[in-house]
Amino acid sequence: MHRTDDRPPTARAARRMPRAAGFWLVGGTLLAFMAASSTPSPLYVVYQQRWDFSAATLTAVFAVYVLALLIALLTVGGLSDHLGRRPVLAAALLVEAAAMVVFMEADGVGLLLLARILQGLATGAAAGAISAAVVDLQPFPGSRLGALTNSVAPTVGLAVGALGAGLLVQYAPAPTTLPFALLAAVFVLLTVAVAFLPETVSRRKGALASLRPRASVPPRARRAFLTAVPCLVATWAMGGLYLSLGGSVTAGVLHVTNHLVGGLVITTLTGAGAVASIVVRDMEPRRVMTAGSAALAVGTALALAAIAGASAPLFFIGTAVAGGGFGAAFLGAFRSLAQLAEPAERAELFASIYVVSYLAFSVPAVLAGLAVPSAGLRTTATAYGVLVLVLALLAVVAGAVRRRPRPGTPHAAEAAHAPEAVPGPEAVRTP
Repeated sequence: MHRTDDRPPTARAARRMPRAAGFWLVGGTLLAFMAASSTPSPLYVVYQQRWDFSAATLTAVFAVYVLALLIALLTVGGLSDHLGRRPVLAAALLVEAAAMVVFMEADGVGLLLLARILQGLATGAAAGAISAAVVDLQPFPGSRLGALTNSVAPTVGLAVGALGAGLLVQYAPAPTTLPFALLAAVFVLLTVAVAFLPETVSRRKGALASLRPRASVPPRARRAFLTAVPCLVATWAMGGLYLSLGGSVTAGVLHVTNHLVGGLVITTLTGAGAVASIVVRDMEPRRVMTAGSAALAVGTALALAAIAGASAPLFFIGTAVAGGGFGAAFLGAFRSLAQLAEPAERAELFASIYVVSYLAFSVPAVLAGLAVPSAGLRTTATAYGVLVLVLALLAVVAGAVRRRPRPGTPHAAEAAHAPEAVPGPEAVRTP
């Protein structure tokens, strides 16, 4: 590797933090990115009231973030394998800080869209470097702490961001400025801290070639992939509904105007998902996917009953059950597919999983936003929930009828002893 620093390696190493500290720094950075991604959700109702834009515009603001994130994941997600973890992560943090500044200055939909695009690009660019660094810097070889951090930190971050924003919007001054000012300061501090992060990758050629998007499903995994599609779409479509229109449903259908409650709805969904991921992480993936899909169906049915009866307590109960199903079902689907791919095939398989997932996360939410002006918020949310319920039930049926690999068949042994996959968007480019 070509060295641009003439100091001896020992002098440079002295400036780096211990690997264990680096591990927790990277894990905290992942949590911060995810917290920032959910921070705008409780604010959407405020923006809508101030600038008087439609539900379709609101969901478009949500969707551009998801699409920008997906584009970044599929292009620059593997760049840190060639340039190093530190430079890619530092650049992403600076772009994320800039996005927070744009949020602070937003005085209309145009800047709001720009802020979400920048945020999506930064999050997608950071995801690959973070997931790889978490695994690289695990406290001891063979530890499962990296996989657990990659799976739990995103959902915990989403919960913290939504809850924190709800608190600040309801009880603090300057609700559309203060949350982003605090986050901008956090990302600047993280950028400085990353300069002392131990580098785990030597610079190598192929950076430009790595920008070519890759997504494919190995032949042996195609049947399982098709079986998992209803589960992937149901889980991520439910997440898209809550993160885009959750605040509107809370205020407009359940008649709860407290912004903290709007943030708590998202926190309940994602927090239950994080807890479920931890609880089921060692269970057989196919069964976890089926049971999680069933819980998602039950939770969705409860949420639909709550919308019909305008019952906020029942809505929270349904959201908690659906959130647990969300976390378990996606974890099970992801791991059941990951164990069918050879190591060299996993990155492209993960990319395919996230193409489906993020399209399900954004496209139905945008269509729902377009439907609200003519159909109304309650009818649209009900139709959306029915769609999720049907897909979740299809996933239950598909998981129940899918046969296990028979002993002695190709990849049966591999499936039984496969390593734990990293179930998060950051896993798309995990080496």
